[in-house]
Amino acid sequence: MNASSAKEFSLLNHKPALFVLFFTEMWERFSYYGMRAIFVLFLTASFSDGGWEWTRERAIGLLTIYTSSVYLTPLLGGIVADKYLGYQKAVALGALAMTLGHAAMALETEITLYLGIGFLIIGNGLFKPNVTSIVSGLYDQYPERKDGAFTIFYMGVNAGGFLGVLLCGFLASNLSYSWGFGLAGIFMFLGTLQFWFGKAIFEKVGASPTKKINNSKEIHITSTTKETISSNIQRDRYIVVGLLAFFTVFFWAAFEQASGSMNIFARDYTHRSLTGNAALIFKIVDILVSTVPLFIITWVLFKLFAQTFTKISLSNIVLGTSFLSIWGLVLWKLSVIIPKDSAEIEASWFLILNSLFIIFLAPLFSKWWESKFNPSAAVKFGIGMILLGIGFGALAYGSTGIPQGAKTASVSLIWLVLAYLLHTMGELCVSPVGLSYVSKLVPPKKIGMMFGIWYLVNFLGNLIAGLVGSAIDEIVSNYSMSHFFLIFTIIPGAVGLIFLILNPLMKRLMHGIR
Repeated sequence: MNASSAKEFSLLNHKPALFVLFFTEMWERFSYYGMRAIFVLFLTASFSDGGWEWTRERAIGLLTIYTSSVYLTPLLGGIVADKYLGYQKAVALGALAMTLGHAAMALETEITLYLGIGFLIIGNGLFKPNVTSIVSGLYDQYPERKDGAFTIFYMGVNAGGFLGVLLCGFLASNLSYSWGFGLAGIFMFLGTLQFWFGKAIFEKVGASPTKKINNSKEIHITSTTKETISSNIQRDRYIVVGLLAFFTVFFWAAFEQASGSMNIFARDYTHRSLTGNAALIFKIVDILVSTVPLFIITWVLFKLFAQTFTKISLSNIVLGTSFLSIWGLVLWKLSVIIPKDSAEIEASWFLILNSLFIIFLAPLFSKWWESKFNPSAAVKFGIGMILLGIGFGALAYGSTGIPQGAKTASVSLIWLVLAYLLHTMGELCVSPVGLSYVSKLVPPKKIGMMFGIWYLVNFLGNLIAGLVGSAIDEIVSNYSMSHFFLIFTIIPGAVGLIFLILNPLMKRLMHGIR
C-alpha cells in the first residue's frame, strides 16, 4: 500500500467515512428492530400491562403491512434520490421522517400509530437504498475493497439490531411501551444529526442527483460484457436468478415469523421465569451479551474520533453523546437485573439472538465459502432452507405438550434458542449468498433493476409471513401449536430438497459462475 492509499484507508484499512455511515446505519437499525421487537407485544398485551388487547391476527396483520411495505418504498426512494435529491439529502430526510414516525407511535393513540407507520415506511424508502449507495460510491474507484466495506457496514446493521432489541425491549418491559417506542425515535434523531454533521467527509458522493454524472466507464464495461457473453448464456443465467428469487420467497415467509408468531410464542408459551442456578447463568450471559459487543463498538468509536474529530467535530460530539447514553442505559439495565434473586427474560430478548449468532457465525461461513469445500449456489440455498425447516421442527417438537387451543403454556426456552441458531445459519446460506449471485449472474447495467426485484422477493415473503402468521390462533384452536410450526418445517424442508435436486441443472445454467 502506497503512502496516499495508507492515508485514505487509515481506519482499520478502510476509509473513515465508511464508519460514519456504519454508525448512521446502526442507529437506523436500532430504531427499526427496537420498534419491531415490541410492536406485536404492545398491540396484543392486556390493558393492565399497558397494551391495547388487539387480537393476534389484527396485530400481525398491521405488522405485515409495515414490514412488507418497507421493501417496496426503497424502489421509489432510489429514483427520487437519483433524479431530484441526491443520496445525502435523501438519507437525511428519510432519517428525519423515521424520527417523526417513532415520536408519533410513542403517543400511543390509534391515529398517531397509523401516522407513525406511514412516516416509517416513507422514511425507510428514502434512507435504505441511498445510504448503501453512498457506501458504494466511496469505493467506486476501489472495487476490490467493496466486499470488505460492505461486510463492515453489515456489522453496523447487526450491531444496531442487537442494541435496539436489547434496550427498547427492556424499557417497554420495565417502564412502558411509550418509552420503548420513544427510545427508538431518540436514537434515530441522534443518528440523523450525526450523519448530517458528518457529510463533509463523504467526498461529495451523493451530494447532488446522479442524472448529470458521466457513466461512460460503466457503459464501456457493460458493452465489453455484452461482447463476451452470448444471449443464450445470459438467458440461462437469468433463469437461475429467477429460480433463486422464486424460492427465496418461501425462506422469508418462514424466517419473518420472528417478529410475529415467534414473538407471541416467546411471551405466552415459553417458560421465561428463572430461579437458582438457571437465573445466575442467564445473568452472566446477559452481562456478557450486553457489554462485550458494546466494548468492541466503543473501541471502533474511539478510532473514528482519533481520525476525524477535527474535520467533523460536531458529528463526533453527537455520536459520543449517543454512546454515553447507551452505556448509561446498559448499566442501568444490569443494575436492575443483577440484584434480583430470580430472572424474568423479556419476550423480546430472544430476538437479539439472530444478530448475536450472525456476528459469531458470519466469519466461519465466510471461510467456508472461501475454502475448497465451497458448495454451489443451489446447495447453499438447499442447506439454508433445510436448516430453517429444522429450526421450526425444534419448535414443533417442543410444542407437542401444549393442549389444543391453549392461550398460554410454559415450554422450555431451549427450543426457541435452538430455533434462532438454526434460522441464523440458514440465513447465512441464503440472504448474503443470494445478493452475491445476483451481482455475478446479471450484466452490470441491469444489477440495479435486479436488486429492485430482490426487494420484491422480500416484500412477498413478508406478506406471506404475515398472512400465515396471523392465522396462529385459528390453527392452534383447530389443531395445535405443533401443527402451526410444522407448516414452516415441511415447506422450507421441501424447497431445500428441490434445490438439491436442481443442483446439476442450475450449475449448467450458470455456465461457470461459482
